[in-house]
Amino acid sequence: MSLSPSRVFAELNATRPPDQPSPTMGTAVVVGGSVAGLLAARVLSDHADTVVIIDRDDPQVPGARPGVPQGTQLHALLPGGLFQLERLFPGFREEALARGAVEAPPAARRNYLDGRLKVVVPDDADSLAGSRPLLEGLIRQQVLRLPNVKTITARATGLVFDGTAVSGVRCEVGGVPGVERADLVVDAMGRSSKLSDWLEQADWDRPVTRRMTVHLNYATALFRRPEVTPASTVVLALNTPRMATDVAGAAFFAIEDGRWMAMMAGYGDDRPGRTAEDFVRRLREQFPPEFGEVADQEMIGDVQTYHHADSRRRDFHALKRFPAGLISVGDAVASFNPVYGQGMTAAALHAACLSTYLRSGPDLRAPARHYLELQKVVVDAAWSLSTSADLALPHVDGPYPRGYRLASWASGQVIAATVTDVTTARRFNEVVSMRAHPRSLARPGVLLDALRANRRAH
Repeated sequence: MSLSPSRVFAELNATRPPDQPSPTMGTAVVVGGSVAGLLAARVLSDHADTVVIIDRDDPQVPGARPGVPQGTQLHALLPGGLFQLERLFPGFREEALARGAVEAPPAARRNYLDGRLKVVVPDDADSLAGSRPLLEGLIRQQVLRLPNVKTITARATGLVFDGTAVSGVRCEVGGVPGVERADLVVDAMGRSSKLSDWLEQADWDRPVTRRMTVHLNYATALFRRPEVTPASTVVLALNTPRMATDVAGAAFFAIEDGRWMAMMAGYGDDRPGRTAEDFVRRLREQFPPEFGEVADQEMIGDVQTYHHADSRRRDFHALKRFPAGLISVGDAVASFNPVYGQGMTAAALHAACLSTYLRSGPDLRAPARHYLELQKVVVDAAWSLSTSADLALPHVDGPYPRGYRLASWASGQVIAATVTDVTTARRFNEVVSMRAHPRSLARPGVLLDALRANRRAH
């Protein structure tokens, strides 16, 4: 029986505290120590005697990690993600602020669509602005403080099977092979996860991998920020394809250590802002005045670029045969066009799915079907949001889902209404921040309100 997407999202984002956990296993092993793996480890710490994180990067080395090549780029922590982090780590917001993160309440967030300033939703949820290394570093410290969590700097090389269940992870520490035994293994190896290969090598089916080629080009630069508490801490300016510009959008956030982090993006052959001169010129000439004010400050260091070739998802839920004692989280399951800022929040929701699954008292000797069903709801939601927008790009040629044209028209009406109508903007923000399922925007009443708002605006 399929799950109700709206009900799943309501449960995952419930404000009430979750039921008290009960231990269900001896050892859990998480392969990969990025955000998704760390959050999975936090959840597992409530249910396992010991949690082992295997990662190639040394957890004691500060700053951007080699295993996160996009770590120097601008990252968004959506309100839905902050809610989940606060749930897992009570006091996370206050500690992040103490370490330099900057508050981003609704009044401090400015959003432009095709050059038009969108209305502020006064009762929208708060968020935080900070660099990826700061946020990830704080999550890592919180997780490694837990007495039953330890980390191993090693390279995972495969799985160990006991009949129809995974019973451990093969790894190399300093070139010496070994095995970490486990009652549950979590694949958090990111976009380049080897899990599909490992399953196939052990005569299991590999999941279908779906891809949507987007060829996104990022450029990010840091600038000095003279204001300690600027009026606007998060400013976004997105351009739809009808703008006929080679810049898909730009943004700047106030981050720790008195800095602005600014980003601009283009698709295909468009690579705006690759040089400092081009970056500054475009901020001044092609975006609202706030961007020019940032460009007038001293640039710190060089422009950092990043290329995102495609969005991809691995449909583990569709496999008829799947081993017990194994799940996958984060980008290892699905990674999306990063311009929409879903990554960290999606990882947090995967952790919430894992928590819901483990609190149900599952039989770990059977495949984690309930977890896969819960996770599919989250992946479907993020995938539909990002790919529906990507399909409108002129260089993206599908695949187009059934009813795409009608759905695209309706979505366009809702997005246009977010510029002027607070009610529509509130509904849209709930979905974009992953606190509500996209189906909530498909209700007839939502579209009618959007159409009325667009008529009033014209």
